[in-house]
Amino acid sequence: MNFNFKRLAAMTIARSMEFLRDRATLSWNVLFPLLTVAGFAWIFSGPQQPLFKVAVLLPQGTTLSTELHPFLAAPSVQFYVEPNGADAQAKVTRHRIDMALDFRAEPARYLINPESQKGSALETLLRGTGGTPLQREEASGQRIRYVDWAAPGILGINLMFSCLFGTGYVIVRYRKSGYLKRLNATPLTAAEFIVAQLLSRLVLTMLVTTVVFAGSNLFLHYRMEGSYWLLGLITAVGSYSMIAMGLMVSARVTSEELAGGLLNLLSWPMMVLSGVFFSIDGAPKAVVWASQVFPLTHLLNAARAVMLDGAGLASPAVATPLLILVACAVTFTLLGAIGFRWTQD
Repeated sequence: MNFNFKRLAAMTIARSMEFLRDRATLSWNVLFPLLTVAGFAWIFSGPQQPLFKVAVLLPQGTTLSTELHPFLAAPSVQFYVEPNGADAQAKVTRHRIDMALDFRAEPARYLINPESQKGSALETLLRGTGGTPLQREEASGQRIRYVDWAAPGILGINLMFSCLFGTGYVIVRYRKSGYLKRLNATPLTAAEFIVAQLLSRLVLTMLVTTVVFAGSNLFLHYRMEGSYWLLGLITAVGSYSMIAMGLMVSARVTSEELAGGLLNLLSWPMMVLSGVFFSIDGAPKAVVWASQVFPLTHLLNAARAVMLDGAGLASPAVATPLLILVACAVTFTLLGAIGFRWTQD
């Protein structure tokens, strides 16, 4: 084999100069890690990160303070005000929070999930703080395993990466390689190309997700209280909205590196803020608000409502996220179609 180090060096320098001259890509590769680290530091860092999360239900006009109970001064516990008792109970049942304190009741009570190790540790801590004894209650209803709650999130991130990169990155590569330019010389219209890309990715994504879900369900036996058909509809609409998001990103971008950066900008916050592995209940309001921007949040909320609670199409827990996903899908498709171009010029 004729291996020439001069050609190797020349090619390496040429590719490096190409990258350095692409100011958008260079800037993004510098800024993205900094923004990511800063974001994680803001959300997760602090002098005392809480180990436990406790919801507190308060009487009207009462503020959260240690005057209610000494336990509210416990270290390593994040206390937050929960306005709805039913929501608090559901979150304890689902392992989204570790305990709920209800000071509206007479006598005041605490609610735990007996299957939660953190809940048991908090109960011991509560009894050791003194103050007025609180009445113990267990979360009612069938208790949910963590895997039942986490499974939609794990499948959701796989779906998200497939939709975003399988559409956005590929179209940019087609454009950069000149493949789109050659297609433009054929009778194929832009609308036909876009629809073909969207439908192809949707079919592939649904097929892969169905196979993964069915295969893992054989030995994990997910809890499924609702309709598989409704779950499929939610998955299809959510998938299409993220495929359309990938189209929107790739509509005019010509650099694969920049496209990858932009797609990471969308995917990583979704993975962190959409409730994939853990609940963001009690997080800063800005974080909770930001999570509502992403389609993955609404996809997971609706899917969990169907799987864990048996919610139907008419239920607000399903209908509202589904309408938001439809709105996202229409908006992203229109923006992508309007901005689409065949060539780099």
